[in-house]
Amino acid sequence: MSAKSAKVSKPRDYKMIVEKDVQIPLRDGSMLYADIFRPDTGKEKFPAIMNISVYQKDKLWVPPADLEEEANPHMNWETVNPMWWVPRGYACVRVDSRGTGKSPGKSEPSSNQEAVDYYDAVEWIAKRSWCSGKIGTLGISYHASSQWRLANLQPPSLKAIMPWEGRADQYRDQAYHGGIFALGFIGNWWLTHTAHHLLGRPRGYNPDAFQNDMMWNYMRNDLDSEYWRMNSARWDKITVPVYSVGNWGGFSMHLRGNTEAFMNAASKHKKLRIHTGTHFHPFHAEEARMDQLRWFDHWLKGIDTGLMNEPPVKLEIRTGGSTERYAFRAENEWPLARTKWTRMYLKAERAPSSDADAVEGVLSKSAPKKETRLSYMASGVTKAGVASGSSLATTHGNTGRTGVSFETEPMAQDTEVTGPLVLKLWVSSTSEDMDIFVTIRNIGPDGKDVCEVGQHGQPVPCVTKGWLRASHRKLDPERSLPYRPYHAHNERLWLKPNKPVECDVEVWPTSMVFRKGHKLRIDIQPRDGAGSAPYTHYHADYNAGAENAIYTGGDKASYLMLPIIPPKAE
Repeated sequence: MSAKSAKVSKPRDYKMIVEKDVQIPLRDGSMLYADIFRPDTGKEKFPAIMNISVYQKDKLWVPPADLEEEANPHMNWETVNPMWWVPRGYACVRVDSRGTGKSPGKSEPSSNQEAVDYYDAVEWIAKRSWCSGKIGTLGISYHASSQWRLANLQPPSLKAIMPWEGRADQYRDQAYHGGIFALGFIGNWWLTHTAHHLLGRPRGYNPDAFQNDMMWNYMRNDLDSEYWRMNSARWDKITVPVYSVGNWGGFSMHLRGNTEAFMNAASKHKKLRIHTGTHFHPFHAEEARMDQLRWFDHWLKGIDTGLMNEPPVKLEIRTGGSTERYAFRAENEWPLARTKWTRMYLKAERAPSSDADAVEGVLSKSAPKKETRLSYMASGVTKAGVASGSSLATTHGNTGRTGVSFETEPMAQDTEVTGPLVLKLWVSSTSEDMDIFVTIRNIGPDGKDVCEVGQHGQPVPCVTKGWLRASHRKLDPERSLPYRPYHAHNERLWLKPNKPVECDVEVWPTSMVFRKGHKLRIDIQPRDGAGSAPYTHYHADYNAGAENAIYTGGDKASYLMLPIIPPKAE
């Protein structure tokens, strides 16, 4: 059944009631403020689509001209458009989190307390005279991650969720990639939203807003712990129907949460969709809105839209270099059952070079018989030298390339890689620790990167990424899978000088058809590589002046395991 022919709620000529600054009472006597947009129909009752965030319900979003929804005075960043949903018989409810926007109190972004408040807001809205008692949640990024924590608590009126590009594990997905602190985005995010509240208009009505120790707490809790578990998805608690929606370009924050949800959430009813494009265009596309509407019509209105009869997985398969959308393909599971898990061994052929386009070896289907050691500097030199004590050390990067790269031979035929990846790597360092940054790239016949559309619309010369701090190499055997290592992050296994250790690096899922004549390239570096910004990391003092090494061949064979997808059997 196509989306256009599906049975769904049709737009009707409802007048829209807009209620601003509605007070929602919480269990501890506090109050949240919300905006409600709902159909004016007298006694008819409607379900509600809800959001909660620190992004300020009153802050108008003026979208780009090429968005598939027109700008209007009710648009808000990463949330649904009431002008589209209300005519189709839905109320839209936006809530300012405690201590942000209009809501008073102590700010605790992305926390369990926010989830408890969200629970109270959901149950209060469900009891309004205009509400059918059925609540769904939908939104991007922050508006998605908050849904996992709400679902942990199982509010009775919550009937379905649709986390759209939403990190789920606050430690692994956002704050500490492979145990390496992801300072670049989260640091800027925290400062920017503090400024939005204290240097903008909100200061006039909530001068103490966004007061929190979030960044201190994130850095103080640099190992996984109950602090992070309380603020993350708990898959065994999530039983509500879930439509998990990811973006292949979200390889530095959100995508892992969406695939992990589909694999691990306890819900009996789960769907997975992964698309391409910016962080906001796909959400507002007509095709996507039909998926959203069919999902909520089914669970909140009891309309048989046909969606639940379709295969549970919908993937946009990238074929490389398009600025437009690729075609979707239906699948029955994730990872795909027909995957040919293929080891590509690292084979060193030459000494490391500082040249930006240098390649130190090849990726081969056979393991080298002879062990080879490649060494490189762990810290880049700037005009300030190796200045690990300077604030410039994290922002001014290297004056030259450091690390090593390997490439496949040109593809003999179009080769699809769709699924999670893992890099088995033997490493050592002169320091007590070592950072491993992995970048997978698509190199065209001309030797140049084939770029994809990034989260912010920028061209990104990167297919996907992975990270690991070597002292965090300990695995959780109960959660690890052959194709997706799961690191415990609960203790540090320090390195001894120049003593090799084995590391399993989780490389985030991807989908890419490497065209005939193209090469797959892997960069292994001590710092952020191609296509990282703005999702960059803190380079700690153990890197300063250190020399790192990787090993290939012999009894220290390192390899990249790829999910090769053969064509579907007809």
